[in-house]
Amino acid sequence: MASRRKLESPHVINVDDLRAIAQRKLPRVVFDYVDGGAEGEVTMRENRRAFDEILFRPRGAAAVPPPDLRTTILGDELCMPLLLGPCGFIRMVHPEGEVGSARAAGKAGVGYILSTMSGYRLEDVAQATPGPRWYQLYLVGGRSVAEATLARARAAGYSTLVITIDTGAPGLRERDVRNGATVLVSGNRIASLPYLPQLLAHPVWLASFLLDGGLLTLPNVVVPGKGPMPLADAPAALNASVVTWEDLRWIRQVWPGPVIVKGVMTADDARRALDEGVAGMIVSNHGGRQLDGVPAALRALPEVVATVKGRVEVLVDGGVRRGSDIIKAMCLGARGVVIGRAYVYGLGAGGGDGISRCLEILRADMVRTLMLLGCPSLAALDASYIELPGHC
Repeated sequence: MASRRKLESPHVINVDDLRAIAQRKLPRVVFDYVDGGAEGEVTMRENRRAFDEILFRPRGAAAVPPPDLRTTILGDELCMPLLLGPCGFIRMVHPEGEVGSARAAGKAGVGYILSTMSGYRLEDVAQATPGPRWYQLYLVGGRSVAEATLARARAAGYSTLVITIDTGAPGLRERDVRNGATVLVSGNRIASLPYLPQLLAHPVWLASFLLDGGLLTLPNVVVPGKGPMPLADAPAALNASVVTWEDLRWIRQVWPGPVIVKGVMTADDARRALDEGVAGMIVSNHGGRQLDGVPAALRALPEVVATVKGRVEVLVDGGVRRGSDIIKAMCLGARGVVIGRAYVYGLGAGGGDGISRCLEILRADMVRTLMLLGCPSLAALDASYIELPGHC
């Protein structure tokens, strides 16, 4: 209970407060894995700046009751227009990892998207939440491994498949290189020695990490004859697992439910995705963790929305830190948002309780923003409620 109280107001009133707590609790190598972006982190900063540059145009003298935030995305009913996005390797942030994340999502009535690079079995994650469960697929291990995983996901009740299309090569996350993340993941104990002091400086985290088993395998990437893929093999496997449009056609044959693509940033890719029969798309630059120097996802959103013309549902991720950010995205045509770092900061700050606090904050922000805008509902949001910068 004491730790939960530390997550309440006045100690934690926004997501940045959760970030600060996570930074204190986690070794630098782990925190920077969550917090950092590719190369000069230009795109990561642009994701935030795009939200900050959009201003609201509220309606005065409007008596608006607390709005109902419930919505439906790809047939799944949500208590607010938000899903927790696929974040790999987060069991090293906190032992609750993906199970705690899914549990918090279920309590809040929002969706959860499980990454292929999960430290927990997809069946265990599915059991943690009564809410919508989506599965995000990388082709690590090849098609035969993916087919076996998809069969497990179907049996476990995952309703929608998310295909990430922006990982043609691993992004260069310079913080990870400097802090030794790649060395630590490799499992090379001798090479890891120079980086041990930062782990020893956080004994609570280190004890929980070691008690949880230390470096893990990937239980949802089961290689025939070998078993679950070791975490140390994951970077090379990701490098060889580029998803092409031809793969998408095969995936739609083996997956009976909705398929959405994550990583759409241009009208050309939106049209191609429509041609391939996807049910939706996520406008995303991978949180600025892949190719640096590309536009903010929020700035790419109007182009994709205009191309899609309502034929499929469009979500957006990248830089969401406040409920008002979600409202801005919906004014630009998004059906909802996917969050990543925001909830992982909560995980690092306090496990599942930290994620729950993150979602409470975002919900309260959204309600307050709609009422101050004089907007009666999510359905009434449109571009008339915002003022765009000249370059948007």
